[in-house]
Amino acid sequence: MSGHHRTKPIRADAARNRARLLDAARVAFASGRAAVPLEQIARDAGVGIGTLYRHFPTREALVEALYRQELAQLCADAEELLGAKDPDRALRSWMDRFADYATTKREMADALRAVLASGAVTVSQAREQLSAAVQTILDAGIAAGTLRDDVRADDIVATLVGMFTATSLAGGRQQLGRMLDLLMDAVRRPNPWAEP
Repeated sequence: MSGHHRTKPIRADAARNRARLLDAARVAFASGRAAVPLEQIARDAGVGIGTLYRHFPTREALVEALYRQELAQLCADAEELLGAKDPDRALRSWMDRFADYATTKREMADALRAVLASGAVTVSQAREQLSAAVQTILDAGIAAGTLRDDVRADDIVATLVGMFTATSLAGGRQQLGRMLDLLMDAVRRPNPWAEP
């Protein structure tokens, strides 16, 4: 019986360490510094390098875990935003969060390329998950009569990826914001009662 009590804190502690490592990695990759050493990430997380390697045996394993976590969070954000905003506003806010997610991915692009090349994560899997999140918002907007019912979620995701790829880092965020507004204009249903 007492054995059970001893194992629980270790599991909780391990989960906490893993979460701290992923948080530290996210911050490190977003800082724009090239190839942040794993030792630095372990230090920032307040754990030893051995703990990092126990959770993530390679740099790629760390990047893959971070990528999956960011993707899952972005997809979960769709429901959260719908709970707080009208569907058209929720979709526009979600697009901003997509841009944040894509920026993080750009910072870890080299490591991510290795992960994608290994087949551990596929771009098509990610696109499917993102499309499902967008569809959730679209469905709510269609039901509310504010978003068009003839727009495909995978087309929105492909357009977002294209827009992000086309805008540069320097001043790119302002341009991206304008492009996202244009995309929203295309997805919104025209209000037949609006003043001309």
